[in-house]
Amino acid sequence: MSRIGVVGIAPYNGGPRIESRPAREAQDTCRDDPAGRRSSRGPPLRRWHGLVGHRAAGRRLATPVRSTEGAFVQAVTTTRHRPPLRIRGVCKGYGGRQVLRGVDLDVPAGTLVGVVGENGAGKSTLLRIAVGQLAPDSGTVTRTGAVGYCPQRAVLNDGFTVGQHLRLFQMAYRLPTLERVGELMEVLALTGCRRRPVGELSGGTRQKLNLLIALMHDPQVLVLDEPYQGFDWDTHQRFWTLASGLRDRGRSIIVVSHLLHDRQHFDVIAQLRQGRLHFEEADR
Repeated sequence: MSRIGVVGIAPYNGGPRIESRPAREAQDTCRDDPAGRRSSRGPPLRRWHGLVGHRAAGRRLATPVRSTEGAFVQAVTTTRHRPPLRIRGVCKGYGGRQVLRGVDLDVPAGTLVGVVGENGAGKSTLLRIAVGQLAPDSGTVTRTGAVGYCPQRAVLNDGFTVGQHLRLFQMAYRLPTLERVGELMEVLALTGCRRRPVGELSGGTRQKLNLLIALMHDPQVLVLDEPYQGFDWDTHQRFWTLASGLRDRGRSIIVVSHLLHDRQHFDVIAQLRQGRLHFEEADR
């Protein structure tokens, strides 16, 4: 059974590996009812537009917290000129190997940043530091408002149903209702999955739930580590439609991606190479 928990607002997990192939996805599609009929409420992709206007829940404290290594990670109230996510001079090493060497990154409101790089370059390490799950050896991270984190490994427990996961994180995020969740489930084609144990879901459907958990409290900052692993093409397109809409509504979004055809969706592409970010203009 996998471990499930919450660090501040960003959930974390050391649990099961996500399937990299969507082979079971076609057989595991969750329907709106046992007969397999689709919802009569209209195409989900046309209904995502109103999902991001709700007031964010789970605000972080506005006081600095000193890590055990001495770096400050600070969540602050919104100011006119400060980006919702700012990373300055972040360094991190493991066992004598320096992975990050003074990384600087600003993610202004309404910006979609793609982080690319070879396996082992430190992309996931950078994202874990960005959300406060991992302390840097040096440098600072400043965040404004709530943070949504979709890790590479799904934040799930095989023994819980989809609905039980949603209620658990409803309490963690202190959400008064799950109205937004229901709308997001329709966008991600998860509507008929509430009563299903997570252990019975395919890798792609598990990852949909992982992404839903990161989005359900309407965070200002979204940090997504290859969030579409195992998605079929239709769900992959749904994800980018949703991400673009969130960006247009002023959210700050980082997505780790290794897919070349995703470059068109980003405003900025940051290549992590030799411990530093190298920026280039996206193909838009």
